[in-house]
Amino acid sequence: MDQRLRVTGAGPSAAQAGVQPAAEPSGAAETLFLERELARITLASIGDAVLSTDALGQVAYLNPVAERLTGYTLDEAVGRPLLEVFNIVDATTREQGRNVADTAVKLDKTISLPANTALIRRDGTQIAIEDSTAPIHDRRGDVMGVVIVFRDVTASRQLASQLAHSAHHDVLTGMPNRTLLNDRVAHGIDLARPRFKRLAVLVLDLDAFKHINDSLGHSVGDELLQSVAKRLSKCARSSDTVSRQGGDEFVMLLPEISQPEDAARKAETILAALAPPHLIGGRKLIVGASIGISIYPEDGLVAETLLQNADAAMYHAKEQGRNTYRFFTQALNDKAVERQSIEAGLHQALVRQEFVLHYQPQFDLASGALCSVEALLRWRHPQQGILLPARFLRIAEDCGLIVPIGRWVLREACRQMKLWLDAGLALDRIAVNVCALEFGKRDFIDDVRKALADASLPARHLELEMTESALMADAESTTATLHRLNGMGVGIAVDDFGTGYSSLSYLRRFPIDALKIDQSFVQDLGTGSDNAAIVGAIIALGLRLKYRVVAEGVETAGQVAFLLAEACSQVQGTLFSPPVDAHGMATLLRPGPVAQASLS
Repeated sequence: MDQRLRVTGAGPSAAQAGVQPAAEPSGAAETLFLERELARITLASIGDAVLSTDALGQVAYLNPVAERLTGYTLDEAVGRPLLEVFNIVDATTREQGRNVADTAVKLDKTISLPANTALIRRDGTQIAIEDSTAPIHDRRGDVMGVVIVFRDVTASRQLASQLAHSAHHDVLTGMPNRTLLNDRVAHGIDLARPRFKRLAVLVLDLDAFKHINDSLGHSVGDELLQSVAKRLSKCARSSDTVSRQGGDEFVMLLPEISQPEDAARKAETILAALAPPHLIGGRKLIVGASIGISIYPEDGLVAETLLQNADAAMYHAKEQGRNTYRFFTQALNDKAVERQSIEAGLHQALVRQEFVLHYQPQFDLASGALCSVEALLRWRHPQQGILLPARFLRIAEDCGLIVPIGRWVLREACRQMKLWLDAGLALDRIAVNVCALEFGKRDFIDDVRKALADASLPARHLELEMTESALMADAESTTATLHRLNGMGVGIAVDDFGTGYSSLSYLRRFPIDALKIDQSFVQDLGTGSDNAAIVGAIIALGLRLKYRVVAEGVETAGQVAFLLAEACSQVQGTLFSPPVDAHGMATLLRPGPVAQASLS
């Protein structure tokens, strides 16, 4: 027989015995007490935090671990709303987490917190946690609350983060390693391919590093690598990736570049950044670099090929004398080398007075008289001779020299025009091209006014030529600036008309004096192309709006005949005169049969 039943069931009852019942609990009560005590001790002893709620979603219980993690004692927590005590957020965004109790009750099953969950403790500090939440049922199966079991995983998450970082980053420099770089190159290609963009890979190897490392020791070598890494990082955009591949080799990924020359400029920036001595252990150490460049998609369609080709280009750079860069593709390399030479020369050209102006005359088509000239920039390069603007203007824009060069052109054109007028040479105006960057400067009007004043040239003798694109870059600002120029007496011509925005609305808004027909339309006149209709329409439009219409690039008598028939105002082109220097222009301006003979 069961001992418990035997004991509790033996002998007369207390009432029958005429004795008051003892205070001793019944067997069922004793069992319940023991079970509760066992649960209390268990919950107090386990390493996980335990929190329970009642049917109203208020805290009903905290074990000691939960008290420590939340910052609330049991007495303080009981009766408070769950989210006040168990305040969970996304560890990254700090956005409020969902009410896990409500979710567990609604789904009536055990659920877990989302990854990256953090608990905001009562004192405002944050810890990373993991948990499980389960509904509590009564005898009827109705949910009467939830129990939440959670633990502090801050240390384990930090360790996991450190391990993940170590797996993808160089220990010495903290830079992405080969594995992460390959992933980023592949990702960059995936982004560039559908958008028809380029990206560049630059492989960089330090020159003479092995000698420093062997002679001064690995600790000095490590510090030098760290110094190099810092300088490379400063050369990078936020979208770029700088990686150490091991030893003294680094790689820089340039996603979405516009043209290969962007990579060349970056290589030049890197070489300049590495040039100053590195102060390591009280020593000044100088180290150069050889850089190889490959371009997607020209030099490879996958990460492995791009890296291999950039590496090959780097070794080519070493063979070419070190402390330089080379493209994998020879054609791009030649172009980059030329660009580097031109950019270096441009910085000295203004100081050395290497720029000159040539002038192309504009003739009145009806009378044959030479009436105006267009000032054209030339660079008298010390090694390459006379360079046309197509060789260097874009580079001047890229390196920030276009504005000072433009100011020089304006001043020189005004000065020369005044000399011709003072010499008694008949000339209506001189035209000067102005780019969008110049025109957009706040002090542009002041520059024009000063150039005219310094030369003592009346404003009516100056005409500024701008493309449609330059005029339409900021229509509101353009309107105000053009009206100020018009008020000064300066003429305005739209250059290369028909090749830009071709929006006729600005013709009503802007105070325009002349339209210049782009030579690409003029050159095909008489060949049966549709350009004849376009040129005719432009001339008719100009005449209707009382503009002068100037045809550029006139080279044949047939073109002249067409333009005469359409009543074009003026012409310029090699049929009449190529651009000439100031002396040659003075010869053309002196009275004589030159212009008339050209027209005949």
